[in-house]
Amino acid sequence: MNDITLNHSNKLPLKFYRERNVCSVAKQLIGKVLVTTFDHQLTAGRIVETEAYNGMTDKASHAWNGRRTARNEHMYAAGGVAYVYICYGMHHLFNVVTHEAEIPHAVLIRALEPMVGINHMLKRCGKIKAACSITRGPGNLSKALGIDKQHSGIPLTGNEIYLLDDGFRAKKMQVLATARIGVESAGEDALLPYRFLLKNNPYVSARKS
Repeated sequence: MNDITLNHSNKLPLKFYRERNVCSVAKQLIGKVLVTTFDHQLTAGRIVETEAYNGMTDKASHAWNGRRTARNEHMYAAGGVAYVYICYGMHHLFNVVTHEAEIPHAVLIRALEPMVGINHMLKRCGKIKAACSITRGPGNLSKALGIDKQHSGIPLTGNEIYLLDDGFRAKKMQVLATARIGVESAGEDALLPYRFLLKNNPYVSARKS
């Protein structure tokens, strides 16, 4: 992974984000690498858990039924930008916007396996020793990588936040699809298999029983 400090040629292109099927993008993101560089501090991790949000027709989406507010405005941008929002008044959640402009599809990045800059992650999280909890869950991973609300709308083709393909490929049977977490109020849509994860990876979020 040291190559990411020198070579950006493996960044995901805009056409990746412009795909129409948000679930396909969410699944393809498993195994890709999320990179941040803030104040010359490089951090990166492999994506091991995602959730798809299918825009206006998805009751779990911030844009369900065409809702449009200052909070979710970046969901309506053309695919290839970040959508970051605050949950419970404290957790910053990082999403990848997909599809074309005015079609508010997004993929929540729920968990990462740390790869580069673990010392920076620990400092940001106020921890001394690395543990799976550092990037398990969307709030934790955003904190570890230094992502917050000010980064909402930032292009994912720049050098501060980007995603890349380092050649890792999970076997088909290793990528599971399940219902999403924490969207019970969405009724039947809460049961949709829109969550994708890398089987047996210790950084994947634990579902409460």
